[in-house]
Amino acid sequence: MSFWRAVPEGVTVRVKVHPRSRRPGLGGRMDSAMGERLRVAVTEAAEDGRASRAVCDSLAQALDVPRASVRIVAGAASREKLLAVTGDAAALSGKLAAL
Repeated sequence: MSFWRAVPEGVTVRVKVHPRSRRPGLGGRMDSAMGERLRVAVTEAAEDGRASRAVCDSLAQALDVPRASVRIVAGAASREKLLAVTGDAAALSGKLAAL
């Protein structure tokens, strides 16, 4: 099973966040107990939602979509999150497959 799924309004993406990382960015796929995830490292600390905002910013930049198109659906206070990205599902799926 892949870390993303096409939905009518775009895609959902399951991520594993690594806050306070020295090397920020998307780190590829990883397996977890609950399935495959996209590894996202951010330099921000997991305080006051800063790391969550940075994850949304990183994914928006990687997919070349506006920041407003990415939102957290589940796991706002967890390192494992479910993000929703609105847009053309086929185009977004193609970009995610290339990660």
